[in-house]
Amino acid sequence: MSTILLNLDFGGSPPKKALEGNAKHRKFVKKRRLLEQKGFLNKKKQTPSKVSKLHSEPPKKGENVRVDGTWKIPPLSRKKTPAPSTGSGLSLDKKTAVPWLTPAPSKKVNSVAAKVDLLGEFQSALPKIKSHPTRSQKKAPQKKNPPQNNATQNSTRNHLENKCSGASQKLPGKMVAIDCEMVGTGPKGHVSSLARCSIVNYDGDVLYDEYILPPCHIVDYRTKWSGICKKHMVNATPFKIARSQILKIILGKIVVGHAIHNDFKALQYFHPKSLTRDTSQIPLLNRKANCPENATMSLKRLTKQLLHRDIQIGKGGHSSVEDAQATMELYKLVEVEWEQHLAQNPPKN
Repeated sequence: MSTILLNLDFGGSPPKKALEGNAKHRKFVKKRRLLEQKGFLNKKKQTPSKVSKLHSEPPKKGENVRVDGTWKIPPLSRKKTPAPSTGSGLSLDKKTAVPWLTPAPSKKVNSVAAKVDLLGEFQSALPKIKSHPTRSQKKAPQKKNPPQNNATQNSTRNHLENKCSGASQKLPGKMVAIDCEMVGTGPKGHVSSLARCSIVNYDGDVLYDEYILPPCHIVDYRTKWSGICKKHMVNATPFKIARSQILKIILGKIVVGHAIHNDFKALQYFHPKSLTRDTSQIPLLNRKANCPENATMSLKRLTKQLLHRDIQIGKGGHSSVEDAQATMELYKLVEVEWEQHLAQNPPKN
């Protein structure tokens, strides 16, 4: 009987195709890791189950095992650092502690006191900046005047108010006196037309004195009273030009005159009553001159009685400059009392 020999291999070697597949896979994984380390490929995010299947091969030299079964390759370093003394079982994916980046021991953040403490520590670490004072702080406190100064100021103010009420209108620069001389025009020379005008300031200085040519033909020169002759009209200023010049001087000023409504009528102008002072309508002057208060006294008589001088004398006629100066002097005699009366009883325009 012939002997039967059986050649059985119980080693269970894998098929050739399977071995070739594992070698290709290992080559692919090795090449991919090399490209990922050099930065040519981004690391593929995979689930732990798939990663464990892909990396199921045994660890190589220099690799550590993670908890999920994957492998972690340590980063390349130029200098070798000594291994920590805590043991080799620690994972390398933890960050190394840096002293200036390491936070302080954690407190209970959930509590309100801990949040306040952290905020206080942060604010105390900031550099202190000097705050500039605001505008309201820059203003120095106002010094209170002592009661004596206030009393002095009040007494001075009362004195000024009593002397001249309405100080804005009583300044000498805001006051003038005017006087006009007329000639006869129109039918039989009954119309009074402006032929001369003189204006003086508070001190009696002449501001304006011109002969004026009326727009109508002169019938009567009235030389006995006006002092105007035919020769004065040769180079006289035309009425329209003279009127504009006069109004520029008297506008906005207190105008003093005697029977001043006649002067304004010749100027074809109306001045506000609050800025008009007519010495023929001031009862105080009549009282000082021992004349009836309601009577209209002439400028010549008032000047004689109160200023003790004669005006409007001789055959040469009146001088408008002399009359305007006398009018201003008469007004000064009763200025304080008359202005107080007007302040209490202001005239209506």
